[in-house]
Amino acid sequence: MGSVIVTYKVFPEDIVENFDALKKQIDNIKPEFASIEGYGEEEVAFGLKALLVQLKFPEDKGGVVDEFEEKLAKISGVSQAQCMFVRRSSRD
Repeated sequence: MGSVIVTYKVFPEDIVENFDALKKQIDNIKPEFASIEGYGEEEVAFGLKALLVQLKFPEDKGGVVDEFEEKLAKISGVSQAQCMFVRRSSRD
């Protein structure tokens, strides 16, 4: 069985220099069967950066993409979260 890898873009409410606290919160809300594959940062405008989050989970789990996006958006200090890419991986 394969896996699904989803990339989310998380927009903070204000300019953030260090995403470590947000990363800890994201790790706490991820489903137990999922793993964080990596983080990145993307310049948005005028010093504002968005945090990119890659989540990997088994392809037989339904509803995870939208549920996790909703949880990300509810984190304190986050203005919005968007699912950017969804891809299937045959590797575990």
